[in-house]
Amino acid sequence: MPSTSREVAPVPLELDGDPLDAIGGGDLVGYARVSTGEQILDRQLDALRAARCMRVFMEKQSGKDADRPELRACMDYLRPGDTLVVLELARLGRNLQDLLSLVAGLRRRGVGFRSLHEALDTTTPGGRLVFHVFAALAEFIRELIVQGTHEGLAAARARGVRLGRPPAMTPEQIRHARALLAQPDETVSSIARLLGVSRATIYKYVSEVRGDDLPAGSATVTAAALSAGRVDGEVVDR
Repeated sequence: MPSTSREVAPVPLELDGDPLDAIGGGDLVGYARVSTGEQILDRQLDALRAARCMRVFMEKQSGKDADRPELRACMDYLRPGDTLVVLELARLGRNLQDLLSLVAGLRRRGVGFRSLHEALDTTTPGGRLVFHVFAALAEFIRELIVQGTHEGLAAARARGVRLGRPPAMTPEQIRHARALLAQPDETVSSIARLLGVSRATIYKYVSEVRGDDLPAGSATVTAAALSAGRVDGEVVDR
């Protein structure tokens, strides 16, 4: 299989103007995943090689697991003009919301997307329309989550529930935080402000939050930093 080498930028690139104009002309980059170590990747690898992928990132990890290091490496590797190729949509997203967020994030960066099994190719006019639909659905889901969070907080205030920075998150807050973390434009700080808790509380109670899962430029929190009461020079609640 042909290989290529290039430096991986620390921050994924996003483009001004219409990012779809940049799609095409770059590398075809494959992503293959199986759920367990006993399963083999050969069928996916053969299909991705036949699709002329210059590089393939391989993952043996459950699709339900938020920590997928090869997928993160693949996203860091992609550049405007490249196209991400998978055998089928189920190989990429953990669920519909996760899939919509990932594809919408690719669109903003000017990266194309192909799913061989579903014959979806966003480098074609019809595929570009699908990209727009994916982006709109991702934004719609995000707005529903935010609206539900605001309504829940308002209802709690009406019942006389004291809001603020509690020592622990409620199950409903944790559910909302997990849903928002799947959105590419949300950060730990913005979610903490929305829920009325500290960033340290988000890190403590939402298992999906890890330093290497954060959006580029976000703080990486260590146990020592939390115990000292600081994150990137800012005092945090403990």
